[in-house]
Formats: sequence, structure tokens, C-alpha cells
Amino acid sequence: MAAFLIDLSGPVDSMRMRLMLLGGGNALGQALIRLGAEEDIAFLAPRPPEGGWDPASLTQLLDDHRPDALVNLAYYFDWFQAESVSEQRLAQQERAVERLAELCQHHEIVLVQPSSYRVFDGSRATAYSEKDEPLPLGLRGQALWRIEQSVRATCPQHVLLRFGWVLDESRDGALGRFLTRAEQPQELLLADDRRGNPTPVDDAARVILSVLKQLDCQAPLWGTYHYAGNEATTPLALGQAILAEAGQWQQLAVQQPTAQAHAARSDAGEEPQNAVLACKKILHTFGIKPRAWRAGLPPLLDRFYRHG
Repeated sequence: MAAFLIDLSGPVDSMRMRLMLLGGGNALGQALIRLGAEEDIAFLAPRPPEGGWDPASLTQLLDDHRPDALVNLAYYFDWFQAESVSEQRLAQQERAVERLAELCQHHEIVLVQPSSYRVFDGSRATAYSEKDEPLPLGLRGQALWRIEQSVRATCPQHVLLRFGWVLDESRDGALGRFLTRAEQPQELLLADDRRGNPTPVDDAARVILSVLKQLDCQAPLWGTYHYAGNEATTPLALGQAILAEAGQWQQLAVQQPTAQAHAARSDAGEEPQNAVLACKKILHTFGIKPRAWRAGLPPLLDRFYRHG
């Protein structure tokens, strides 16, 4: 059985709910533990088995440890940072989350499950709200949409959080790959007619923590919510902002990215051209205000260059 890592940076009873976090080792999990520690909120963060979580290990885990709420970030990297994920790997993850939802329902555990803008096809001219019908393009988006449907059908006590373009400090994540390419003298092509909301990983963690704190007050605010950083932008403009900030840390070979049409991009079949999320519901329900993503770039790049 898996060994356990417990964050004891604060008193365990600082929240009424006992919290479990799957995926405490990835960038979003680490950000959540870090922010929780600042408010004396602790997470039981089990180390995954060698091959990752599967239905059998999840069943054993929740039979042995019965938290009040579970945050499932087990597949965060594949869903939010990986360049691509195989169909077989996504199918295994789907089965695991289906089992997790069944277990949470059986043990009456609140399930907080992330999802993504990728459940939409990007054909809308305006921002996507929670009322818009998902129509995913690629394998990842299709898997996430099936996972969402499974969680809704199986575990009524759930909060599904759809995030925008999440940026973290991992070397092999989206930001890390971009900065690695910028170190080489080459043309760095980015779409100038694709739009979305950059969302620094600390901001995503803040939102998860805010949701947990309100659920701890026994507010039955189940459902699906959108969150993304304030100010929709293009990958080109985001790239320009990142390069300008990164230039304070490192002399990069590429100073300016080059514009490219969305349709000419190799990932046009998976990435929605419009990934902008409307965040009114989470504001009105939880009082969570979107933060400007530009303000989150300096601390993010600080961590990338100091610790990444």
C-alpha cells in the first residue's frame, strides 16, 4: 500500500472537514499545500502507488482513510501541462475517476474535481459560461467531458472547476517548454487569433482553497464552475509578456515571438480557438473574484528560475 505524506504545517483541526489531496507532488498540488499552510489548513496527501492511482488502490485508500472532502489533482500534469496524452492513458484515468466518484458517493465524501476549457470547441464568438453545451475537439477534451458527466451522474456532492490556460513552474510544462524554445535562436511561432485566459497556478490553488473553505461551512454549493485569470488574451500577447518578464532573469535568444494563424498551428485540432471562460457564476456563488494573470507572472517566473 502507498506510503503517506501528511502536511503538518498547521493544526489539523483548523477546518472541520478532513481534507485529502491526490496529486500533492505536482505543481498545483504543491501550490495548494503551500497556500493551505499559510492559513493553517492541512491536507492528507498520499503518495501514489508506483503505477499511479487505479480503481483498486483508490478503493483501498478510501476504505482505510475516509476524509470529508477530496481534491483530485492526480492527473493535473496530463490534463493541463502535457503536450499530448495517449488515448490509452486517458482511458485509464477515466476509469480511475469513475471509481473515485463511486467511492466518494459511497463514503459521503465531497469530491472537488478539476476540468478544463478543452471541453468546448471554441466556435463561440463570446466567453463560455457554465450553461454552454460542451463539444470537445481533441482526445483530452473528450475524456474530460466524459469524466465530468461521470462525476455528475455518480457523486451529487461534487464541485467541478473548469480552469483556463494554467501556467506553472514545471520545466516540462507549457511555460517551461516555451522558455526552453526561447533559449535557441529560432522563429517562435504563436497564434495571434486564438484567445483564452492565462491562469497562474497559485491563482488556481487560491480558488480551490476558497471553495473548500466555503464547503467547510456546510454550504451545499455543488455544481460546475468556471475560473480563469482576468483579461482574455492571445498566445502571442501572452508570449510577449512572458519573454519580457523572463528577460530579467535570463538572456534569451528570442526577444519577440512571431504571429501565426490558429488554423496553421499543429494543435488546431485539439485547442479551441476561443477558450475564454466567463467567471460570473463562481463570483456570485463563492464571492471569488478573478485576479489579473499579469500580476501572477513575476512570482511564477521567480519560482521557475530559482527552483524549477
